[in-house]
Amino acid sequence: MPAAQKTKPLLVVVGPTGSGKTALALEIAERFQGEIVNCDSVQVYRGFNIGAAKLLESERRGIPHHLFDVAGPETEFTAGDYLRNARLALAGISSRNCIAIVAGGAGFYLRALLHGLSPAPLRDEQLRARFDRIAQKRPSSLHFLLRQCDPAAAAGIHPNDRQKLIRALEISILARQTSSHVQSRPRAPLEGYAVLKIGLNPDRSELREQLARRAERMFQEGLIEETRELLTVGYSIDSKPMQSVGYKQATQVLAGKLSLQNAMEECIARTRQYAKRQMTWFRAEHDIVWLNGFGTERDVQADAVSLAQSHLVSSFDKKVFTSEQTSHTR
Repeated sequence: MPAAQKTKPLLVVVGPTGSGKTALALEIAERFQGEIVNCDSVQVYRGFNIGAAKLLESERRGIPHHLFDVAGPETEFTAGDYLRNARLALAGISSRNCIAIVAGGAGFYLRALLHGLSPAPLRDEQLRARFDRIAQKRPSSLHFLLRQCDPAAAAGIHPNDRQKLIRALEISILARQTSSHVQSRPRAPLEGYAVLKIGLNPDRSELREQLARRAERMFQEGLIEETRELLTVGYSIDSKPMQSVGYKQATQVLAGKLSLQNAMEECIARTRQYAKRQMTWFRAEHDIVWLNGFGTERDVQADAVSLAQSHLVSSFDKKVFTSEQTSHTR
C-alpha cells in the first residue's frame, strides 16, 4: 500500500456471547482483505472447540486467523500474554498491507491490547497455589480477603472469578500496595492505529433463546467427550479454561455431581449471566458504535461494512483506498 496511509486502521467487533461476532468479523474480513485476531479467553487454548464455539478451519473462508490454539495445558494465558501476542499479530498484519479485525467478548483482553497494562509484579506460583488451596476449602474466602485489603478491587471482581481474585491478592501482597493502586499506574497504550469499535446489541429475549439453543447443541455435539479428552491430555480441572461456562458443567457431569439435564440447565443460566456481564462491561466503553441485532443478520452486516468502509477511507487517502483496497476483496 502506498505511503498515503495516515495511520493504520484497526477494526474491533465486540458484544455478548452468542451475538454473532464471528459471522460479522468474517463478513468484514472477506470484504476488505482482512485478517481476524481472536479476543476470546477460551479459544486461545488448544482443544477447546465445542464449548468455546470455535470456528472450524473449513469454515474460515480462507481468511487468516490469529491467536487461536496458542496455549496448552502447561500454560495459563494471561492478559499480559494476550497483549504481547496480539500486538505482534497486528504488526504482522499491517506489514502485509491487510486490515486487522479483532473479534471477541473478552473485554479485559481488549482493554489490555488497546490501553496496555499497568506495571505489576510477576506471578508467584507458590503464593498462587496457596490461594488456590484456600479457595478449594472455602470458595468465598478469596473475595472476603480481597474486600479486607482492597475494597475497590473487590467491587469490580465477581466473587466466583477465582483467577482474577488470586491475581488481585497476589499483586497486593507482592507490591505491598493495593491492587487497585497498582492498576492505576500509567500504561502503554497501543499507538499508531485508528480504532473503530463495532458492538452488537441483539434483542435480549432473542439472545436468551439463542444461548439456550447453543448450550443444548454443545452437549449434543460432544461437549462431555471433548472435556474428557482435554482432561486426559493434561488440562487440570482447576485450570482457567476448565472453569469457563460449559466446560465446568461438563466436568461436574464426568465427576457424577450433575446429571446431563441439570448440567445443560446450569450452562444456559450461567451463559445468560455471562452475556449480561459482558454487556455491562462494554456499555461502560464510550467509543463503541452499537448495531441493534445479531452479526448474522444481513442488515447488520451491511451497516457494519458501511461503517468499516468509512473508517478505512478516513485512515487512508480516499483515492488510494477506493481504487486499490476494494480491489482486494475476496
